[in-house]
Amino acid sequence: MKKIWIIALLILSGNALVGQITGSGITGDAPSPIQTAVPFLLIAPDAASTGMGDAGAATAPDINSQHWNPGKYAFMEKAGGIALSYTPWLTNLIPDIHHVYLAGYYGAGEKSTISSSFRYFSRGTVMYMTGPTVGIEYHPIEFAVDAGYARKFTDHFSGGIVLRYIYSDIIFGQPTATGGETKPGTSIAGDIGLYYQDEIKIGGKDALWAAGLNLANIGMPVAYTEDAEKTPIPTNLRIGGRFLYHLHEDHSISLQVDANKLLVPTPPLYATDSATGDQYLVAGKESPESVFSGMFQSFYDAPGVLKDDESRSVFSGEIHEITLALGAEYRYRDRFVMRAGYFHEHDSKGVRRYITVGLGARFSFLGLDLSYLIPSDENSPLQNTFRVTLSAGFGNLSRT
Repeated sequence: MKKIWIIALLILSGNALVGQITGSGITGDAPSPIQTAVPFLLIAPDAASTGMGDAGAATAPDINSQHWNPGKYAFMEKAGGIALSYTPWLTNLIPDIHHVYLAGYYGAGEKSTISSSFRYFSRGTVMYMTGPTVGIEYHPIEFAVDAGYARKFTDHFSGGIVLRYIYSDIIFGQPTATGGETKPGTSIAGDIGLYYQDEIKIGGKDALWAAGLNLANIGMPVAYTEDAEKTPIPTNLRIGGRFLYHLHEDHSISLQVDANKLLVPTPPLYATDSATGDQYLVAGKESPESVFSGMFQSFYDAPGVLKDDESRSVFSGEIHEITLALGAEYRYRDRFVMRAGYFHEHDSKGVRRYITVGLGARFSFLGLDLSYLIPSDENSPLQNTFRVTLSAGFGNLSRT
């Protein structure tokens, strides 16, 4: 059960993990997931990529590329498109949490594409108690709206940028213990995406390989009171690759892999001096003052994994912070699609491990995709997570 609530807190919490690490934290046995403000930005939104284990940095360009890698839009063949995705979220814990994602793009020329998306996350209904028997219903919500631009630089290489506004209203507007007023958290952030693909021949048959990189949510930290310490938003580095092989004119298979790492400071380990009561740093590094310093420090600030000789391996700690997503897809005439995937996260960072499956169908200009998540732990709050995406594409665009 402890692992289950680590997952739930990681997904639902809007506050950073700070403060005291004692006992097993000193020995390196305690879980230490990295938490951020507005973690809803990391929820995989659409049914196509989530059917492949949440891989998306270099998967086939589609309408939902805004989340995974905006650079992919430059290789879209349709002139434009729009997609709507819906996910009931953590229904095993709270029945009325849901995530909605709307994305669209338009080809502005042979080499340029403009795009936009809107993400809405409802945390359900919360009862704020104003007295022993009196309460007020509160509906915490979060949303993000963004706009992007992608451009093809060569026949094989493209890039994209996104500007995002983030709004998080998750704390009931009452005075805090220090007398300050709570307020919604807001931030401005941006993404940078790069994408490369090239067609090749293998055994006389057509094939394609692709690579992608997406640096998402580079932005200012969030606070919910005027005097509170600000919490980093989930700046994330995603790197991925894809290999597509045409078995026959009507049949193709593809394999994809993503590696993800949060580029936010890892909470250090502290101990308490038994004589003075003061805390002192045991392992790791203090949080830097600037966002960009935190992004660079995130590559070497892990407290480390405790070894037999009582030393700590920072390298192992950093490796544990990387999640992996593996996916496979089978297509028949680009009309029917079958997908499967696997997502892996280390025990110390949240224990999210699950298999995913998905189906897709295309009818004229309309598309329907479904995905279902099967966690490795039968008691996981991610049980019964499914996604559905409806999409529509229009026109054809010559990309030269």
